[in-house]
Amino acid sequence: MLETVNKVFQTFGASVLVPIMIFVVALFLRVKPKTAMMSAFYAGVGLTGFGWIITMFTPVVTKIIKQMVNNTGIKLPVVDIGWQAGSLASFGSSVGLSFFVFGLIAELILFALGITKIFMASNLWNNFGFMIWGTLCFYVTHNFWLSLGLSFFMLLYALALAEIQADRWSDYYGVKNASVSSLHNIEQTVPAIILDPLWNLLGFNKVKMTPDYFKRKLGVFGEPTTLGALLGIIIGVLGNIRALGTLHAWGQILSFSIQLAAVMTIFPLVTGVFAKAFTPLAEEIDKHRENDGDSESTSEDLIQDKKRWFLGVDDGVGYGEPATIISGVILIPIMVIIAFILPGNKSLPIVDLISLPFMVESIVAITKGNILKVIANGIVWFSLGLYAASWLGSVYTGAVSHYGVAIPAGIVLITSFNLMARPLNALIFAAFISQNPLWIGLAVLVYLILLYALRRYRSTIWQYLKRMSDKNAGYSGSNQKINY
Repeated sequence: MLETVNKVFQTFGASVLVPIMIFVVALFLRVKPKTAMMSAFYAGVGLTGFGWIITMFTPVVTKIIKQMVNNTGIKLPVVDIGWQAGSLASFGSSVGLSFFVFGLIAELILFALGITKIFMASNLWNNFGFMIWGTLCFYVTHNFWLSLGLSFFMLLYALALAEIQADRWSDYYGVKNASVSSLHNIEQTVPAIILDPLWNLLGFNKVKMTPDYFKRKLGVFGEPTTLGALLGIIIGVLGNIRALGTLHAWGQILSFSIQLAAVMTIFPLVTGVFAKAFTPLAEEIDKHRENDGDSESTSEDLIQDKKRWFLGVDDGVGYGEPATIISGVILIPIMVIIAFILPGNKSLPIVDLISLPFMVESIVAITKGNILKVIANGIVWFSLGLYAASWLGSVYTGAVSHYGVAIPAGIVLITSFNLMARPLNALIFAAFISQNPLWIGLAVLVYLILLYALRRYRSTIWQYLKRMSDKNAGYSGSNQKINY
């Protein structure tokens, strides 16, 4: 059965199976069949568009980054070859495939019982983020049930974090009743909340580094397209710093500038199409609430609404939002430099650097698009993540080579910056592979305390996050940023 599931998924892929899931969910929510069908089509078109752009752009940006690495003389043994290898490995293990089948059932049960307010079954594709950690655990411990338990436990705490940031994410990205919940990108909720008082003490909340501010102050040079071109020139120069006197170097620099400008311009358009897949579903949630006696709600009403629930949507919905993609692109050269100077680091981010806009979405939403805070949070958290990826290098390499793909020639150890540079995930993984009941019990206890606080004080938590978000100057909100 598991092999059949794997074959079906590998044959049809996310761009077919995710729309089918959205169509089913839409019908379940009593959306009209015609609207449900269009939601499914928009999801498939959006995922296909993302795939085309990233597939074309990844080799280009990877080449520039490798040149930057060569120019700095960085020699690190754990090389990032992208999240795709980890995804293949997660579907190649019995633990991963088991979670793919039974995890979907668990997500439905958790939602039905009210343990979570996130309907994650609508975000089926990103289950591989849970599967890869179970696969790594099984590779280390050879304990099937412990490894499967790790995947399920990571699902539980990811749903808790997704619910904590749900009101902010939904408000900022302008997609009603929606939240991202993928494991590899949700833990950034933690630094975004914990470090915010520090950034405010330093006055970061008063710095108007937002797309709106750039547009007002810089005019045409503040547009995402122009900023993309300027950032492309900067990154291109860094990648060709030793050959700036050659025609070839400037050809590459200017070509990359136009390519990055194109990504900055096209991605929001694809994002708008992808968001259309979830809009009818989110609106149907509102109708159900109104039918239960709720009238049209204000922001404060929504925070207090105990019946409110959220669709788990793909991170691609927010990738093209201006503050998100600008912050992510700025972090690309920064993380390369940090990898070089960070004491004790062995991990070199390369291919997954293109995923940085995905990786900062929760931070962007919670900080209300304050680009300076996003960059500061990213530097702190992803630097810790480099240590996590360094520690996990041998385990990840062994698991991927055993269950997934062959290691590229000339590379000793591999990693995925997007999947493995995760401090919180790494701590939980360490607790489970220790097979020590004390450490595993402590991890479970922390989750239970978090769940209790969330269930009892959800509105208070959301009110606090809204006040925290509103302290950031210069950004009015997100309704105009994703149009659909």
